[in-house]
Amino acid sequence: MLAEFDLIQEFFTTAAGQGVALGVGDDATLLTPTAGQQLVVSVDTSVVDVHFPADAPAHAVGHRALAVALSDLAAMGAQSRWCLMALALDQRTWADAVTGRAWMHAYSEGFLALCSRHDTGLVGGDITAGQLAISVTVMGEVASGQALTRHGARPGDIIAVTGALGGGAGGLALWQQGERDLAHPLIKRYLLPTPRLAAGQALSGVASAALDISDGLLADLGHLRRASGVGAELDADALPLVEGLQDALGQSGARQAALSGGDDYELLVSIPPDHWREACSTLARLGIPLTAIGQCVDTPGVSGVMSECQDGWQHFVGETP
Repeated sequence: MLAEFDLIQEFFTTAAGQGVALGVGDDATLLTPTAGQQLVVSVDTSVVDVHFPADAPAHAVGHRALAVALSDLAAMGAQSRWCLMALALDQRTWADAVTGRAWMHAYSEGFLALCSRHDTGLVGGDITAGQLAISVTVMGEVASGQALTRHGARPGDIIAVTGALGGGAGGLALWQQGERDLAHPLIKRYLLPTPRLAAGQALSGVASAALDISDGLLADLGHLRRASGVGAELDADALPLVEGLQDALGQSGARQAALSGGDDYELLVSIPPDHWREACSTLARLGIPLTAIGQCVDTPGVSGVMSECQDGWQHFVGETP
């Protein structure tokens, strides 16, 4: 197997992009943010058998590790610019050096392909020995004062989601049942999520609050409610479900997955009623559905869904999936 610096040189050294004064290969990177922009920074860690299965294809592991981090930039309405990646590898899981090199090649292809798709430069990181885990720090830019946050929702605002829900939980359930086709709509949603960067940027200045759905719709709605000081009335029948979800999980299971399953990486937004038509038409031009699922209210808490559906994923609470 290649040593640490050989791995970096072979699989992760890329040409310096715009705004990179010094990239991979030194003790630190030097970046030049765009004048008049605020720097948006987030970090996300993915651990084997917690966030993705040990037998997931390597290119999907690479894609997913970056996608879930980019989703946080999407929620802020930011344009992605750069990322750092820290990778822990357990070489004992590979039969030989050939197997390990093939895994690294596929992993880096999945990671760097998504970097390219979203004009995101890999500008540094670290590789070490240990249980397979990936920490990705993403950096983006947003016009000063224009970032979307969780704090701006007001009573009367429409609560909406991009895309469709339940795919992450549905895909995990199918994977655990033996399904391995990455083209399956649910498996694709689980292992190859799409960060909604274009939607987040389009909704900047239109939405009053936003965040991405990673821990489950209700759990993440709770973050928005508490930050904004509002309650929520939901219409459970309006939830947009991923194709094939009811066939896989049944009607009740599909609704539970949409409400509490997590790993959807869609955007949850609040939108003032007078901005609703603009929001819908803007996202329609991008080919991204936007569905109203409720409204913000003065009364604390959530109505419209059963209380047993109101849990979401949280580390150190309950069992690891």
